[in-house]
Amino acid sequence: MSGKGTIPISGENAAAGGTGVAVTGATVARLARGVRLREDPVRGQTVLLAPERALALDEIAVAIVKALDGERDLDTIAGDFARQFDAPQDQVLADVIAFIREFSDRRLLEIVR
Repeated sequence: MSGKGTIPISGENAAAGGTGVAVTGATVARLARGVRLREDPVRGQTVLLAPERALALDEIAVAIVKALDGERDLDTIAGDFARQFDAPQDQVLADVIAFIREFSDRRLLEIVR
C-alpha cells in the first residue's frame, strides 16, 4: 500500500487523548465493547449508546457504523460506499478514516487490526 489515506493518531491528537494508533485503509474496526447502535423512537433518530452516554448519528454515520463488522477493512468499506454514492474512493476513504479516528478517540469504536 502506498500510504495514501493514512492518518496517524499521534502528536497533538494523542496528547488530547488519542490512542496513538495509525488508522489506514487496512484498518479493521468495530463498535467498542458495551456500545450499541439503537433506534430512538421518541426522537426518531439512531443513536450510539455507551455506558452513561448517548450520541445521535446522522445517516452517513449510521451507514459507517453498520459497515464496521470487525472483518472488512476500511479500503473495502470505502470502495463499497464510493460505488454506492458514485463518489471518489480516495475522498470517501479519507472521510471514513476521519470518522474512525474521532469515534475511536471517544472510545466508541475499537481497532481490531
